[in-house]
Amino acid sequence: MLHRPNRRPQFFYTTAPLPCPYLAGRTERKIVTELTGPEAEPLHDRLSRAGFRRSHNIAYSPVCPGCTACIPIRIMVPQFEPNRAQRKLARINADVGGFEMPARATAEQFALFQRYQQARHGDGDMAAMGFYDYRAMVEDTPITTGMIEFRDPEDRLLGACLTDWLSDGLSAVYSFFEPVAARRSLGSWAILWLIQRARALALPYVYLGYWVPESNKMAYKSRFRPSEVLIGGTWRVLQDPEAPPAAEAAAVAVKESAG
Repeated sequence: MLHRPNRRPQFFYTTAPLPCPYLAGRTERKIVTELTGPEAEPLHDRLSRAGFRRSHNIAYSPVCPGCTACIPIRIMVPQFEPNRAQRKLARINADVGGFEMPARATAEQFALFQRYQQARHGDGDMAAMGFYDYRAMVEDTPITTGMIEFRDPEDRLLGACLTDWLSDGLSAVYSFFEPVAARRSLGSWAILWLIQRARALALPYVYLGYWVPESNKMAYKSRFRPSEVLIGGTWRVLQDPEAPPAAEAAAVAVKESAG
C-alpha cells in the first residue's frame, strides 16, 4: 500500500485594520495566506479564481467590514473586441513592442518605476521604495511570473507589467509606465497587449485584480468588455456598458442578494 504524506494545512489570517488605499476615510482588512512549496502554483490558481491577488509570496483578498467596494474582475479573452478608443490606442502604440522577460529587477526598470511613482502616486507608500524593495516586489515569487517590458523603436523602456501566468489566464500584478507619454495611455495598452498574448496562448482570461467603481484610479478596468465580476462567489458577466459603473455594480449585488 502506498503511503501518502498528509498535506501541510493551509492557514489563513486576517490583517489589522489599515487606511484604505482606494477610498478616503475608509479602512481595509485582508485575509492572507502564504504561497510556498510544491503546492504554491495550484493553490494560487484556485485562489485567483476565488478573487485573491498575489503580492510577493502572499495571496490576499479584502474582507472589509461593511464594505464591498473591491470587486474582482477578469476579461473574457475569446469574446473580447476592442472598442473605438481601444482601436485608436492600438494605432498610437503600433510602434511599441512588448517583450517577455524573466522576473528580474533592473536599474532601468527601477528608474522608470520611480518616475511613475513620483508623478502618479507621490503621496503613496510605494513612492518611498528603494531598489531592494522593488527587487523584492519583482523577484519574490513562488509561482510562474515574468516582467513584460514595452519599448519604442529606439529601445527606450516606456512601460512594464509584472505578470503571473495561471492555468486559465494571465494576471496583471502591477504595471507602471513613462509619465510623460500620457498620450499613449500605456496602462491601458499593457492590458490590450496581455489580452492578445492570452489569446495567442489559448488562455481564456486576463485577471485585472479589483475593480473599485467608486475610485477614479480603479474604475477604468470596466472598460474592457466583455468581462466578468465575482459577486457572491460566482463569476458573472458585467452587463450594460452604458451604465455608470457604480450603479451597475449595485444592480449586480442587488440581483445576487435577491437570489
